[in-house]
Amino acid sequence: MTLAALSLMLGACKNRIEPKEERPNIIVIMADDMGFSDLSSYGGEIETPNIDDLGNNGLKFTQFYNAGRCVPSRASLLTGLYAHKTGLGYMTAQDYGKPGYRADLNNECVTIAEVLKQAGYGTYMVGKWHLNHNFKPEESKHNWPLQRGFDQFYGTLIAAGSYWDPLTLVEGNSYVEPYDDFYYTEAITKKSIEYISTHDTGKPFFLYMAYTAPHWPLHARKQAIAKHKGKFEKGWDKLRQDRYKNLVNQGIIDPSWELPEIDEQNVAWDKAEHKLWEQSRMEAYAGTIEHLDQGVGELVAALKNQGKLDNTIIFFLSDNGGDKTEHINGMIGNSGKPWSIMNYVPLYTKEGDIIVSGDYPGVALGPENTYGGYGLKWANLSNTPFKKFKTYMHEGGIATPFIVHWPKGIRTKNELRKQPAHIIDIMATSLELAETDYPTSFNNNEVKPLDGKSLLPIIYKDEKIRDTLFWEHQGNKAVRLGDWKLVSILERGEWELYNLKDDRTEINDLANTFPEKVKKMESIYNTWALKSNVLPWEELEIQVVAGDKSPLTRTREEADEAHKEVQKYLKSIEK
Repeated sequence: MTLAALSLMLGACKNRIEPKEERPNIIVIMADDMGFSDLSSYGGEIETPNIDDLGNNGLKFTQFYNAGRCVPSRASLLTGLYAHKTGLGYMTAQDYGKPGYRADLNNECVTIAEVLKQAGYGTYMVGKWHLNHNFKPEESKHNWPLQRGFDQFYGTLIAAGSYWDPLTLVEGNSYVEPYDDFYYTEAITKKSIEYISTHDTGKPFFLYMAYTAPHWPLHARKQAIAKHKGKFEKGWDKLRQDRYKNLVNQGIIDPSWELPEIDEQNVAWDKAEHKLWEQSRMEAYAGTIEHLDQGVGELVAALKNQGKLDNTIIFFLSDNGGDKTEHINGMIGNSGKPWSIMNYVPLYTKEGDIIVSGDYPGVALGPENTYGGYGLKWANLSNTPFKKFKTYMHEGGIATPFIVHWPKGIRTKNELRKQPAHIIDIMATSLELAETDYPTSFNNNEVKPLDGKSLLPIIYKDEKIRDTLFWEHQGNKAVRLGDWKLVSILERGEWELYNLKDDRTEINDLANTFPEKVKKMESIYNTWALKSNVLPWEELEIQVVAGDKSPLTRTREEADEAHKEVQKYLKSIEK
C-alpha cells in the first residue's frame, strides 16, 4: 500500500470516527418592558426560579444592551443591524418618508429566520411582532412574519393590547379569535411547545418567543397576583436599596458604583399617596412576570422530555428598561387625552363591561376590564441601580439582563460575563452556531453588512469583541467608546460624559472635565449617525401617533362617551 493510499484510508476512518458536530437549536426569549433587576437572579424580589435556573446552569451577562424601545430592539435582534438601517428607527404607526423612519422593515436587511431557513433550520415565531406598518387583513402582508422567513407564526402584530383578548391575533397569515379561557402569556408558551414538538427532528430549529409580559396593560390571573401580595410594602426606596445590595453580592455590579437618588420625578415612599393602591400596581406587574417565568419552566420541561434541551441554546433578555409612562386618571401620559381615544384600547370587554382605561387610585389591575400600568415610581425600582427609563439611552433604558443556557456547548455554570455586548450581536451569533454565512444579497436585493458580532468569544472566554456601540431613539442618543459613554436627553440637549468602569450608574458627569473627549466622541457619533440613516429629531417633524393604524375605528364622540361611562363607574365603586 502506498503512503498516499494509507493517508486517504486513515483520513476516511477519521471522518467516520469524528463526525461533524450537530448544529444546535436556537431559542430567543424576549420579555417586554422588564427592567434590569426585576429577576431574582439579577437582584430582584420577584421570584423567577425557572429563568434563574437558566442562568444558574449557564451564563449571566452584566453589560448587555438593547436598543431602548420595542421596535428598534426587535428590528436589531432579528437583523443584526442598528435599527435605522432597517427602516425602523422610530415606531410603526406612521411612515415619515425618510430611509431610517419608514415604519417597516426594508429590503436592505435580512432576518435571522430568512438566513437560517436557507441553512436548513425550521423557523418559528410566537408572540409580539411589531415590525410592520400594514396589518389590516386587506393590506399588504409583505412584512408579516411568514414573509420574513418564519415557517410558522402565532401572535400579535401591534405594540400592545389585552392579555385576555388581544387585537391583531394571527396564526400564519390569517386573523384568529382567542380560545376559551385565553391568556396571552400562556398561549405563547403553549404554541411554542406545540411548534417544537411537531418539528422535524432531522434538522435543527430556530424559535423566537416574544412575550408581551410585563408590558402594560398589567393583566394576570388572580392567583399569580395574589402570590406577590404584600411583597412591595417596603416601598420603592427601601426595595431599591435591597436590590442594589443583592446586585453587589451577586457580583453583577461593582460596589464602587453608587446607587443614584430616586428619579427627580419620583417621591419618597413615606410621602407617597395611595400606598396600598401603589403596591397593588406592582403586584399586578409581578403577576405578569410570574406567568412568564412559569412559561419558561414549561418550555424547558418540554425540551427535556423531547431530548432536545442538551443541544438547544437559549437566550433570554428584555427589549428595554422599565416604562415610566403614567396614565393617571385615564390620560395618556401627559397628553391630556383619554386612553379611550387610542384605537387599540378596547372600550368594552367581550361581555360588554366598560374597560377602565388608565391608572386610577383604588382600581386594582389584573382583570380584563382594567387597562393600566405601574408608572414611573415602580419603573425606577425595576431599573435599579441605573438612571432613567425606556426610550432613554442612559443605562436604565438600555441595560438588560441577558442569560445564555446551552448544556452541550457551555461547560461552565453560573458564571458572569462582563464584556459589553448588544442586541445586534444575536444575529451574528446565531449564524456562527448554524455554520452559515451572512448574505451580501437576498431576494435580488443588496443587504447591508452586519453591525453585530458573534458573542461566542464572550460566551467561551469573556473576551472583548468591540470598542464602540451606538444608540438613538426619539432624539435621545449615546455612544460608548471603551469604558467611556457620551449620552444626551432630547429635552436637555447637552452631552453628558461618564466613565462606566468607575461609574456605571452615571452619577459623575465628566463633560466639563474632559471637553476634548466629548468633542471626539461626538464626532464619532455624528459619523455613525450619517452612515446609519439617523436624523436629528427636530428635522423629522414627528408627531407621536397613538394607535392610528389599529383595525378598530371610533369617533371622538364615541371615545368621550366611553370616558364618561368610566367616570360613572368609578363613582359607583367609591360608594
